[in-house]
Amino acid sequence: MDSQRTPPGRMPATDPKDTAAAGGVREVIASFADYREAQRAVDFLSDEKFDVRTISIVAEGLSFVEQITGRLNWQRAFVNGLSSGALIGAVIGFIFGIFNFFAPLTSALSLAFYGLIFGAILGGIVGLIGYALSGGDRDFTSVSGMQAERYDVTADPAVAGEARELLRRRT
Repeated sequence: MDSQRTPPGRMPATDPKDTAAAGGVREVIASFADYREAQRAVDFLSDEKFDVRTISIVAEGLSFVEQITGRLNWQRAFVNGLSSGALIGAVIGFIFGIFNFFAPLTSALSLAFYGLIFGAILGGIVGLIGYALSGGDRDFTSVSGMQAERYDVTADPAVAGEARELLRRRT
C-alpha cells in the first residue's frame, strides 16, 4: 500500500491519466445529500462549457438497504411465480409467433396466449417449489439497493478552483 496520505478535501485519482496529470489526487468541489443534486451540478458545469471529463461523482458512506415489502406465504409464493411465469411465457410465445411467414400477427397473439397459460402454470409450480425449498428461512419479500450518506463532486486540482467558482454562481 502507498504510505502517502491523501490531504483533507482530496481523494486519490482513479484513472491512471488523472494520476499523472493531477499529481495523484482529486479535490472535492461540492458535496450533496442527494445523487440527483450532484448530477444537476455536473450538468450545470457541462452547460457552462466546463470540461466535465475532469469531474467525478463519488458516493461516500455506502450502505446496503433492504426494505421489507411484505410477508411471504404459500399463496403469495404461488401468485408471484404465476405472474412472472405468465409474463415470460407470453413474451416468448409472441416472439416465436412473429416469425410465422403466413400470418405473423395472428400466430403471435395465439402463441402469446398459449405461452401465458403455460408460463403461468409452470411459474406457479416453480414458485411453490422454491418456497418449499427455502424451509421457512425467508418468509418475507423485499426490495434492496445501495444508499450513500453523501455524493462528492470531485475534480482534478488544476481545474477544481474554476469548477468551484462556477458552482458558487449557480442559482
